[in-house]
Amino acid sequence: MLKFAYMIRQNIKVAVDAVVFGYKDKTLNVLLIKRNIDPFKDSWALPGGLVLEDESLEDAVERELKEETNVTIDYLEQLYSFGKPGRDPRNRVVSVTYFALVKPEHHSIKADTDAKDVAWFDLQELPELAFDHQHIVDVAKERLQNKLTYEPIGFDLLADKFLFSDLEKLYMTILEKQIDRRNFRKKILSFDILEELDEKVSEGRGRPANLFKINQKQYFKLKKEGFLFDIK
Repeated sequence: MLKFAYMIRQNIKVAVDAVVFGYKDKTLNVLLIKRNIDPFKDSWALPGGLVLEDESLEDAVERELKEETNVTIDYLEQLYSFGKPGRDPRNRVVSVTYFALVKPEHHSIKADTDAKDVAWFDLQELPELAFDHQHIVDVAKERLQNKLTYEPIGFDLLADKFLFSDLEKLYMTILEKQIDRRNFRKKILSFDILEELDEKVSEGRGRPANLFKINQKQYFKLKKEGFLFDIK
């Protein structure tokens, strides 16, 4: 029986894109760039670009973020790979996407290289995005919503010290639904990963409320022991 070897020729390029979420003005925001080159010149898009021959995926996405937005992120989580034919009119491009959570006030954004502009956009009021980037944002949003219920990643979006009401608003904003505030507070405090501080801040009504901060050391200690953060 003859066996035939078929030579498969590919002309596929690999790119990286980043969905960077930030929480500002009580809304969930996404960091976008305005493209300075075709295709989709002058359209808003996720920061990203092609992977160079001599770099890893992680190095590529960090480089693109730094070049296009001036944002440096310590932790990026791989989200998904998008490779539908025709997603880029120039070539067959597979994009390995990442997502991150940052505090916008800690970053000074600045457009450079093939980005004409960079800005934060309310997730609920995004402009029309280039390529399939709206779909990528939708997938990232769903990942964020799911992960928020089993890992305390929401604290990465808040200031180092925050009111408990800020945490409640954050969860309601991201989950896009109301929560039972009494049960939510009881459950979060039962995890013993928050420290109530002696510092107080006025919420604009009633008595000033205490600020809180997350005890990262305690959280990672509990996680190592098998602790499960679950707010469902």
